[in-house]
Amino acid sequence: MGPIVYLLCILTSLGCAWLLARGYRRSGSRLLFWSALCFLGLFLNNLLLFADLVLFPGLPLHAWRYPPMLFGIGLLVYGLVWETA
Repeated sequence: MGPIVYLLCILTSLGCAWLLARGYRRSGSRLLFWSALCFLGLFLNNLLLFADLVLFPGLPLHAWRYPPMLFGIGLLVYGLVWETA
C-alpha cells in the first residue's frame, strides 16, 4: 500500500506543477511561475522519497531528498515576498 501512495504523491505533485506552468503561460502571473517551480521541487522530493524507501531501501538517500524540497519551498517564499511587494 505504501508504494501506491508514494506514486500517487509523485503524480499529484507533477500534475500540480504542470497545471501551474500551463496557467502561467496563459496568464503571465509570476506567482504561478514560482508556485510551479515549488511543485517541481516537491515532485523531485517525492521521486527521491520513492527511490529511497521502495527502490533502494538499503541506501541512505535521505540527504538527497531534502535539497529539492527546500529549494522549491525557498523559491515559493521568494516569489511570495518579491511578487506581492
